[in-house]
Amino acid sequence: MIEKILIANRGEIAVRIIRACREMGIETVAVYSEADREALHTQLADEAVCIGPAASSESYLSMERILSAAIVTGADAIHPGFGFLSENSKFAQLCKTCGLTFIGPSPEVIERLGNKSMAKKTMEEAGVPVIPGNSISVYTVEDGLKHAREAGYPVMIKAALGGGGKGMRTAFSPEEFENSFHMAQTEARNAFGDDAMYIEHFVERPRHIEFQILADDYGNVVHLGERDCSIQRNHQKLIEESPSLALSEELRRKMGEAAVKAAKAAGYTNAGTIEFLLEPNGAFYFMEMNTRIQVEHPVTEWVTGLDLVKEQIRIASGEKLQITQEDIVLKGHAIECRINAEDPKHNFRPSPGIITDLYLPGGKGVRVDTAIYSGYEIPPYYDSMLAKLIVHGENRQEAILKMRSALGEVIIEGIQTNVDYQYEILHHPDFVEGTIDIEFINQMESQ
Repeated sequence: MIEKILIANRGEIAVRIIRACREMGIETVAVYSEADREALHTQLADEAVCIGPAASSESYLSMERILSAAIVTGADAIHPGFGFLSENSKFAQLCKTCGLTFIGPSPEVIERLGNKSMAKKTMEEAGVPVIPGNSISVYTVEDGLKHAREAGYPVMIKAALGGGGKGMRTAFSPEEFENSFHMAQTEARNAFGDDAMYIEHFVERPRHIEFQILADDYGNVVHLGERDCSIQRNHQKLIEESPSLALSEELRRKMGEAAVKAAKAAGYTNAGTIEFLLEPNGAFYFMEMNTRIQVEHPVTEWVTGLDLVKEQIRIASGEKLQITQEDIVLKGHAIECRINAEDPKHNFRPSPGIITDLYLPGGKGVRVDTAIYSGYEIPPYYDSMLAKLIVHGENRQEAILKMRSALGEVIIEGIQTNVDYQYEILHHPDFVEGTIDIEFINQMESQ
């Protein structure tokens, strides 16, 4: 078993990992930037090491400093969390070179799945449904137009290396394509240092459905059901739930089998997520695979009773999965709301500052994953997510009522948050009825 883990991350996910390690008797090392000196994860870990200035490029993205901290403190493994270096194959390889266990898939698998074109080709060869489009990277408008004609308009132009909604544009006609291509490519170059793009058919008004999988080093792979992540703003998820109203038992079985097939085709190990786009007619397409723990993993934990972070650590320690597909039964309904430091009344601008007063809800079936506390100063340098509010009920209606109640109890003074905005979503008739797709937020804001 791994004895000491360095957590190469910050915020609520770092706290989440520390808590799992405590329950497993594993020592922890926190790393932090100068801006995070008073952060909660630095106080909860057994050891804490400052790795640089506030800028991510000089701290949380500095492979050399993180690896040095791991070696100096005697850590034998690194958990990357999500974001930052979590899907960086070079970092995973350097961990391996330094004799450190990277809690995630192998560098080769991260490399293969991190490139969307390569991932799509892998899935096509495995017989997993994919969106019509090119499976090779394109660099010019001329080549892009050729692939757009083959895929069929409208098309989505995406960065081959990337995620988080960056480097993405939609073109509904050849006349729109050139400008959209240049905009997406420029954004991809600036965000990821790479201008390789790929073109695929744009599936209109789908649901965003993802399947959580676990895979060990012995060829055992299981899926843990789905999460519906259709409530998004600018490609950023706001609310996730499990199970999805859009899936019948038969469709869940088919998509789950496709997710397992995808993981096996990639030679995947550890926790991962297969993301699909689901059309109203039941057709679904592989979109991408996230080679890390997801922000929304708590909803799966609620409905399955599993601790995904502990499962990650066990798999990385060389243990076999102790569960089979038959053991996975989804119980009840879970919903997660992301609480962000932003001002919805002023175009969702970030709202850093000092939290002057704080009250977070509790009670049966209510969970809050966060790293904030009263008096904590939200730095302006990182992601705006403050907390994840997750509830579990016997059914979807109960979960919605419980989430409304929990949101109504949240008090975060000193900064602006999106709590009221989330509350508004939870009362929208379309959300309550479950008749949603990825255009829901655009429609709600236009009303």
